Amino acid sequence: MSDPTSDVVIVGAGPYGLSTAAHLQNVGLGVRVIGTPMRFWDENMPEGMYLKSEPFASSLGAPRPGMGFTDRNPDFRTGRPIPLATFTEYGRWFAAEAVPGIELAEVVSVERGGPAGYLVTLSTGETVATRAVVIAVGVGPFAHIPEELSGLPDWLVSHSSAHRDLGLFAGKDVAVVGAGQSALETAVLLADAGARPQVLARREELDWNTVPEERRSLRSKIIGGPRSGLGTGYRTWLWAERPDLVRHVPYARRQRIVRETMPPAGAWWLRDRLDDRVGVATGRLLVKAAEQDDGVAVTTVDRAGRRLVTEAEHVIAATGFVTDLQRLAVLSPEIRVRVDTRSGAPVLTRDFESSLPGLYFAGLAAAATFGPVMRFVHGSGFAGRRIAHHILHRASHGRRAAPRPEPVQETAPVAGGAPGDGAQR
Repeated sequence: MSDPTSDVVIVGAGPYGLSTAAHLQNVGLGVRVIGTPMRFWDENMPEGMYLKSEPFASSLGAPRPGMGFTDRNPDFRTGRPIPLATFTEYGRWFAAEAVPGIELAEVVSVERGGPAGYLVTLSTGETVATRAVVIAVGVGPFAHIPEELSGLPDWLVSHSSAHRDLGLFAGKDVAVVGAGQSALETAVLLADAGARPQVLARREELDWNTVPEERRSLRSKIIGGPRSGLGTGYRTWLWAERPDLVRHVPYARRQRIVRETMPPAGAWWLRDRLDDRVGVATGRLLVKAAEQDDGVAVTTVDRAGRRLVTEAEHVIAATGFVTDLQRLAVLSPEIRVRVDTRSGAPVLTRDFESSLPGLYFAGLAAAATFGPVMRFVHGSGFAGRRIAHHILHRASHGRRAAPRPEPVQETAPVAGGAPGDGAQR
């Protein structure tokens, strides 16, 4: 059956979907939000995890004051890690307060057509006609497993985002591939659960973030630069707080900014927990993995060119997320072909609109256009405001010709860190 035309359908109810919906509902547009609030965080992040972001940088975007993370949790100050459960509870509270009427269903498909421009089919069997669709599916569809590990069954190789309960690996040898927060915290939590983890890192040595200063001297502020949602420094502040300007940076440099801002590193509070229960091998380049008996043999090469084999019962790839529009099965094949992309990421206008008018992308999928803050919760406020303003403008003044995104130019793909490798974890 078909529903009367809706102004907007938002696909996803994570930080970006909720932030965008809050701004849209605040101006009175007919918005349907499809998804379970904070589902990915509830089901795909390991128990016992802490966010890497500081409390002030962990707020969803709200159209009115008093709804930030520290408003809800005033005891959390700079330097106090946020437990996963505390953050997901905040997200659900935000949803209940700012986004009433969320539909606990799933979007099965998004197609062009119908009286308004798009047809969105739900898991309930309903088809919704809508003028605009916001794709806010988060990082889940883009979980990246290196080619060297692909082809093996999921009972031997999995992505770090596939595990809520690491107790399943108690008593087992587990190889963890990666060097960022996701890899290091996964290894520690595996050890806490009684597993025997071994970290295999390409980096020559592990990097660790410094302990944040709650109160900084004037000299520290001048020399070190301002504090932002992505860390401290003048350029970092620009990437975090002015993504509208980042969009104007030449494309190749913008992609380097995405890759190099918040590089793989462990949180300062995790360092003491990475003890002798966790094996760590650095300077290891992944070559291949092969099934062996009841486990897997992972072959790496060190800097001297020696081939080394690590035997494990399971391999967890804590190797981040890479945007690839072709992996968004929720979009019809026609849409996936017609949306202009660069190295898998949609090319977006200043308003997060793709080359198909009325189709918007928020979150990691927007990082190639707006920079590294789109990989993290901190960017949800900017995205929500900008998308809502544009959709409201369209609704108020009629559908004008959409501004065209930048011309397509292929280059290397842009990877986003795992939720643990940057401000989200």
